[in-house]
Amino acid sequence: MTALLNDPDANVRMAAAYALTQLGQPEYFPSLRDGIASKDPILRANAALLLGKSGRQEALPLLYWTLQQPDSTDRVLLQAVESIAMLGDARIYRKVWTRLISAYADDRMVGVNAMGALGTEEAKNALITMLDDTVLEVRLAAAEQLGKLGDTSGAPRVEEVFTGGYLIQMGAQNATRIKVLAALAIGEIGTPGLAQHLPELLQDPSQTVRLAAAKAILRASTPTDPTESG
Repeated sequence: MTALLNDPDANVRMAAAYALTQLGQPEYFPSLRDGIASKDPILRANAALLLGKSGRQEALPLLYWTLQQPDSTDRVLLQAVESIAMLGDARIYRKVWTRLISAYADDRMVGVNAMGALGTEEAKNALITMLDDTVLEVRLAAAEQLGKLGDTSGAPRVEEVFTGGYLIQMGAQNATRIKVLAALAIGEIGTPGLAQHLPELLQDPSQTVRLAAAKAILRASTPTDPTESG
């Protein structure tokens, strides 16, 4: 990681600084602060992501500052909102809610992920409403995030991927995306009925789908209670 601090790519250098910070070397945290002030929108968005993943509450003022900058692109703004949610600041709820009611499915996906990261009871209730979204991808994302919060009410939305005839009507690229989202949701929900679809997904022609299914199996077999042994 230390060697990567000299990489020619600023994004790699910042990722290395983040990794070192997480490994107990907080003196590298200012690199993330510098990244959030960059004029490069990609670097700024990546900095916002890493600030959220850092778990450090001192990142909140930097993320709120980013929301107020007129040169912050949509990608930067969306990531800043999600990262604030990742840090558990409930004040961001209203901004996340505006994403859920956007006319654009991609915005709603961001809102769903942010609500899952926020994890409050209010956020959970908002996610339940997204199980009725008109777009299948959004419904699956909501089911996954609810699963992370211990709520299995999205299971029927995942099951309908396999029983509702959706995949037959799709091209290969769209079907791959849906199967990946379904696999990830299965890993978080973990009910036996859904888990029975994982062997099929492990045999899918798409490597991306197979990897998502493998991740789901690992996730479903990992105890959520640290006191559990098996």
